[in-house]
Amino acid sequence: MTQQKKDKTPVQRLLVPSYILATGKILTAVSPFLASRFAAKLFLTPFKYKLPKREKKMDRESKQTSLMLPHYQREIVVYEYGDSPRKILLAHGWSGRGTQLAVMAEELLKAGFSVVSFDAPAHGKAPGKMSMMPHFIEAIEVIEKQYGPFEAVIGHSLGGMSALKAISNGLPVQKLVIIGTANSVTQITQEFARNMKMNNKVAAKMKSYFDEKFEVDMDTLSGAVSAEGVKVPTLVIHDEDDVDVHISSAHEIDEKLENSELFTTEGLGHRRILGNPEVINKIIQFLSV
Repeated sequence: MTQQKKDKTPVQRLLVPSYILATGKILTAVSPFLASRFAAKLFLTPFKYKLPKREKKMDRESKQTSLMLPHYQREIVVYEYGDSPRKILLAHGWSGRGTQLAVMAEELLKAGFSVVSFDAPAHGKAPGKMSMMPHFIEAIEVIEKQYGPFEAVIGHSLGGMSALKAISNGLPVQKLVIIGTANSVTQITQEFARNMKMNNKVAAKMKSYFDEKFEVDMDTLSGAVSAEGVKVPTLVIHDEDDVDVHISSAHEIDEKLENSELFTTEGLGHRRILGNPEVINKIIQFLSV
């Protein structure tokens, strides 16, 4: 598959085997309830992939420490990279890892910052098979207490949603950058179900299951809801051709932020945007002012 075709294909379609998609389609026809439980397990299970070459330097040279999240009792791995007192916290997206923003981290070090990142539960080197957004939020809050203070948080996709929520909860940072960040949790479940050859009825049952499991209406974690409580200067970055998170999410979040700037790109999709020189330069300029 060409890079251009990959950029136009949602990550679930790229990584989920065809037999899983076929199973989801059959279960949807037979029992939406069973289909929703099947979908929920898939939704909570991050994809694993080999460490790419661009991330190996950060993986090799960073200090890595295991840390337990006290509430959820899940283990994460924390990466410390660079030695500047001007610290930036990096929050990866779903199926990412602490080195996912390695290209950006290298440029941040050159600009006089140091970075701290993490493998969320069941991601990267962190143990476990399943994870969810509340784990990301707790990870960000716990890391700030033990490794902060941070000048800013940079979050990609789910990491951006989690950072919005953590800051709205009172996380003390000066600035925020979110990249390819989704808005509505309900919309995320609907898009996931659609990519898995299921329907909105299955998505609704799956979302209700998550509400019960985590004892919270998951829509209260939506990007635009959290954005209403974020007062720090925020840079919202999104690609017009992002097929994993529609550009409308960026506009919806931007409208709710008190102090924000929207920066859009074209042709980079959901993943390649993280290593784009123009995007990285924009972020460093934003953080340096």
